[in-house]
Amino acid sequence: MGASYIQARRPILPGWLGSLVVAACLLGLTQAANAQGAVRSVHGDWQIRCDTPPGAQSEQCALIQSVVAEDRSNAGLTVIVLKTADQKSRLMRVVAPLGVLLPSGLGLKLDNQDVGRAGFVRCLPNGCVAEVVMDDKLLGQLKNAKTATFIIFETPEEGIGFPLSLNGLSEGYDKLP
Repeated sequence: MGASYIQARRPILPGWLGSLVVAACLLGLTQAANAQGAVRSVHGDWQIRCDTPPGAQSEQCALIQSVVAEDRSNAGLTVIVLKTADQKSRLMRVVAPLGVLLPSGLGLKLDNQDVGRAGFVRCLPNGCVAEVVMDDKLLGQLKNAKTATFIIFETPEEGIGFPLSLNGLSEGYDKLP
C-alpha cells in the first residue's frame, strides 16, 4: 500500500473503552456490540453505546460495529469510533483477532481504494488493537464511502479482509455527543 496519512497514536482514553475492548474480546467479537454500555441509538449497521465509567463525571459514547470475515467464521473484528472527552480528537480503534502479524499493521481500503495502514498499539488477552487519529480527510472519506475493508495479515503474503458496511456511519458520527 502506498504512503499513509493514517497516524497511529498511543491510546489516551482510560477505563471504559479499554474495558469495552477487553469485554468485547472476552465475550467473542460477534457479541461485542452487547459487551458493555447501553445502546443509545442504531444508525444503519452501527450502534451508539454509552456508559459512565467508574469515577467519571459524565457519560461517554462510541459508535461501534463488529464483523466476521467472510471466509473465516472464527475471525472477527470490532471497530470503535469516538470523540475524545475534550472534543479535540476523533479516534478509530479496531480490535483484531490474535495471531495477526504486528509489523504489517492493519490495512484499510475504502470502496476498493487503498487508504493506508495503521500500526497496532497493544495486544490484549484476546485481540490486538490498532488506533488512528481521524483527520478531516479520513473522516470525509469514511462518511462518503459505501464500504470499508480492514485487512489483517497472518503472514507477509496472506491478508484477511473484513468488509465493513459504512451504512449509518455518517449519521451515527454526527449524533455522537
